[in-house]
Amino acid sequence: MQTLHSVPAGRPEAGPVVTKAVIRAADQLRLTARILSAVLGVSEATVSRMKRGDFALQPGTKPFELGILLVRLFRSLDAIVGGDEAVAKAWLDNPNLVLGARPIEKLQTVSGLVDVIAYLDARRALV
Repeated sequence: MQTLHSVPAGRPEAGPVVTKAVIRAADQLRLTARILSAVLGVSEATVSRMKRGDFALQPGTKPFELGILLVRLFRSLDAIVGGDEAVAKAWLDNPNLVLGARPIEKLQTVSGLVDVIAYLDARRALV
């Protein structure tokens, strides 16, 4: 019998998988621990533990949900820039008139993160 918290055999737990994806996305985007901690709403020490594999985001928590959004942002931006990390980083660091700020600044708040994702989704949907 499965409980709410059990995981079927062969299926990885969501927390460690999402945590690893968040760390990889942050590394690819060259986000500092300070910026990643602001995005997720956790301490820099927690980010350090995440990188070492000593802490995993837990499903159902705000940091987990924000981590999923960060991975979504990364995937959208990566698709737009064709995997070019330098172009992605330059886009994050430069002012964006539509967003009214540099995307790297916007994504450090929940509403800003959602705005950046909406902007990227709209750019990807162009025909």
